[in-house]
Amino acid sequence: MHRNDLCWCGSGLKYKRCHLEFDEKIDGMKLDFKRGQVRPPHEIIKTEKDIAGIIESGKVNNAALDLIAENIKEGMDTLTLNDIADKFIVDNGGIPACLNYAGYPKSICISINNVVCHGIPSEKTILKSGDIVNVDITTILNGYFADASRMFMIGDVSDEAKKLVEVTRQCMELGINAAKPWHFLGDIGAVIEKNAHANHYSVVTALGGHGVGKKFHEEPFVNHIGEKNTGMLLVPGMVFTVEPMINAGDFDVYTDEDDGWTVYTKDGSLSAQWEKTILITETGTKVLAE
Repeated sequence: MHRNDLCWCGSGLKYKRCHLEFDEKIDGMKLDFKRGQVRPPHEIIKTEKDIAGIIESGKVNNAALDLIAENIKEGMDTLTLNDIADKFIVDNGGIPACLNYAGYPKSICISINNVVCHGIPSEKTILKSGDIVNVDITTILNGYFADASRMFMIGDVSDEAKKLVEVTRQCMELGINAAKPWHFLGDIGAVIEKNAHANHYSVVTALGGHGVGKKFHEEPFVNHIGEKNTGMLLVPGMVFTVEPMINAGDFDVYTDEDDGWTVYTKDGSLSAQWEKTILITETGTKVLAE
């Protein structure tokens, strides 16, 4: 496009005053296509307006998870937790993104023990002492999406389960720390995989993180295994989740044939997951939902 054209990002500014220097920097980089190094598409780069919208959505999402943290306890059924989060999000002007997404029947996902993700809340599912529980919430506020999940430990949890939960949190934080502007997406998976394997755990590869913001799922797919200096170039304005799913046993998973959603570890081993939505900035990363 020409220097005096309106910028492709939709900011309303002329290209020369907006993303011209940004594009020139990308064009000046020598990418190794044999290593999967590719430029990010323009449509996933967020404007200042977009980022502000995602931050506001993240505030509601974070508060919903805080409310879950205040209420979750032994003996509670998971549908009650779902209803608490749903009411809070709606009361604060938001929409639970999971509800009716591709037919998903509830407002949040609650995954217990050997459930890797997409566990469907139910009044029949009662939290027990010793359970490890992932609660995953995505909020839409004024058209912007924010996505995060946390782990909770119920009652008397085994040392084995506590370690898995903590190592998984470490994996997420290491992945976020590795997400640097003008580096590559593979850097994230590389550090997560290394830490998980050092603790004799496996990394789920069938599922991963994703771009988020204007849609529930955008590019790029964030693999939680990988090699340094491979994959998509990370540039300021990219927003995506880092959400490693770490298994105590093998990495293989399967989806419940009856409900079409609940993902289990194939060998029945414990699984844990933490998730944050992050923004790539000029100097590093900023967490937008956690």
